[in-house]
Formats: sequence, C-alpha cells, structure tokens
Amino acid sequence: MAERPIVIYGDPVLREVSKPVDSVNQQVKDLVSDMTDTLRKARGLGLAAVQIGVPRRVFLVDLSALDVRETLRVFINPEIVSASGEVELEEGCLSFPDLYQKIVRPATVTVRALDADGKPFEMTAEGMAARAILHEYDHLEGKLFIDYLSPLTRQLLKGRLKKLAAC
Repeated sequence: MAERPIVIYGDPVLREVSKPVDSVNQQVKDLVSDMTDTLRKARGLGLAAVQIGVPRRVFLVDLSALDVRETLRVFINPEIVSASGEVELEEGCLSFPDLYQKIVRPATVTVRALDADGKPFEMTAEGMAARAILHEYDHLEGKLFIDYLSPLTRQLLKGRLKKLAAC
C-alpha cells in the first residue's frame, strides 16, 4: 500500500485511547499494510496505528532485524493476559526520534489478540519481544514511554521534549 507519516510527540492523538476494531475487513487490512510499509521504512521494531494518526487498537511488532527467526506480527484488539518479572533496558520510540532512555518493564508478557486475518491467538513473549509488545500496547492506551521516567529525568529532558513537540 503506502508509507504514512509518523506522528511525533506533541501531537494530541498520541494521548488518545484507541478504539477497538469492529471487524478485520479490507479497511483494516489496508491499515496493516500501510503500517507495515511505514515500519519497514522507519526501520523500527514496532508501530501502533495511533502513531500514524489512526486511534485504532492495532499494532505491529517486527524483531527480524534482531533475530532472523522472527517475522512481522500483527496484533488487533490485543489484551494483556499477564505480565511478570522486571527488567530495565534502553528503549526508544519512532514518535520520539533520537530519544532513548532506560525503562523498567515486565520481563515476560502473555497477550491475546487477533492476527491480520482476524484469527484469535495467544502468545507469551520474553525479552525484547515482551518489551516491544508492552510498548506498543501502551500506545493503544494513550501512554508513552516517557511516562515511566522519574520526575528528575523528565525535567532533564524537558528541553528536548519541548523541541520535539514544536516540530
């Protein structure tokens, strides 16, 4: 389909809670196709529909750049079933170009969703896959990775965030 522009921090759509997908129809499949093109062009690990200005409960995770055994995964109307453990790793976001911060997230997550064909599935992920799923899921809830930062760290980043929001 087509690459779409990625919404940058400061756009209020990033704080919207995404609406569920009613059915996996051609419109949703076209959205997934556009998101795939956008994610690949940006060389990211994940992308939520809201990051291209569409507040729908859809996100992609593609860890193939990190592991050749991985493939693009589509999550439609995802639900977090469980999350456990804790790990701190550096994290970035396509909506925050060139900003990386250490974030604490669960080490393992189980998620239930629909795939690109509308078929239900459940999977448990660890490591970077768990991190990417949780990061993208947060986007659907209007939550951003900077929300996990301490007040002091946010204060230190205030100038960079202000500059991003002004773009």
